[in-house]
Amino acid sequence: MTDTDLLAETPDIETSSADYASRFSGRAGEYFLEVQAQTVSDALAGLTPGTVLDVGGGHGQLVDPLTRLGWEVTVHGTSAECERNLRELHGKRDCAFLQGRLFDLPVADRSFDAVVAVRLFAHVPDWPRLVAEMCRVARHAVVIDYPSKSGLNALTPLLFGVKKSYERNTRTYLSFTHDELAAEFARHGFGVKRAVKQFCLPMVAHRATHGSAPLRWVERANRVSGLTALIGSPVILRLDRRDESAGQ
Repeated sequence: MTDTDLLAETPDIETSSADYASRFSGRAGEYFLEVQAQTVSDALAGLTPGTVLDVGGGHGQLVDPLTRLGWEVTVHGTSAECERNLRELHGKRDCAFLQGRLFDLPVADRSFDAVVAVRLFAHVPDWPRLVAEMCRVARHAVVIDYPSKSGLNALTPLLFGVKKSYERNTRTYLSFTHDELAAEFARHGFGVKRAVKQFCLPMVAHRATHGSAPLRWVERANRVSGLTALIGSPVILRLDRRDESAGQ
C-alpha cells in the first residue's frame, strides 16, 4: 500500500490529533461544536437510543452529545493512536473503542442500531466504499455530515486561500450534493429521513471574527427565516434502513 493509499484509508488519525483539536478552541470552535451537537440531536429525533458506532470519531466530538441523548457509544478508529488521542488528549473514557480498517469494520452486519460519522466523509476519496460499510453495520440508521456544493459553500475554491490563512492547518476536502449521496445510500437500502443544515455563513467568517456575537445573531436569524434550511452547510444527513421501522 502506498503512502497515498494509507492516508486515504486513515483520515481519522489527523482528525483525532491535537493539531486538529486546536481548530475547535476559542469562541468560534466552541460555537461550531455547540451547533454540531444540536444538529446531530435534531437529526436523531424520534430514533430510540441504543448502540451507536462513531466511525472515525477519535476526535471525541460526539461522545458527550450522544451519551446525553441516551446512546451507548462505541468510537471507531483506524489505529491505536486514535484511541490514545481519544482517551488521553480528549479525555473521553465513557465509551468503548473499536479499532479496524475504515472499509472493513471488524463487526458483523447490523451490529449497531445507528452508525454515525462527522468530520470524515469530506476526507475520504473513495466515499462510496464508506457508504457501503456504514450501511452494512447499521441496523436502523446512518448519520453523516458533509459540505454542500450549493449555497455559499459553492464559493469554496475561491475562499480556500482565505480559509487557509486563518486556519493554517486546514486540508482540502470534498463537497457533495444531496442527490448524489441519497442515490448512493439508496443502493444499499437506505433512504433519507432528515437533513439538518448547520450554518448559512461560511465557517471561515466565524473563525476570522473569533466567533463574534453579531455573526452568531445573523446565523440565528437565518435559521428562523428558513434561509439556512435552503442554502446552509455543512449538512447533517440521517438515512434510515428501508426494510425496518428504524426503531420508531
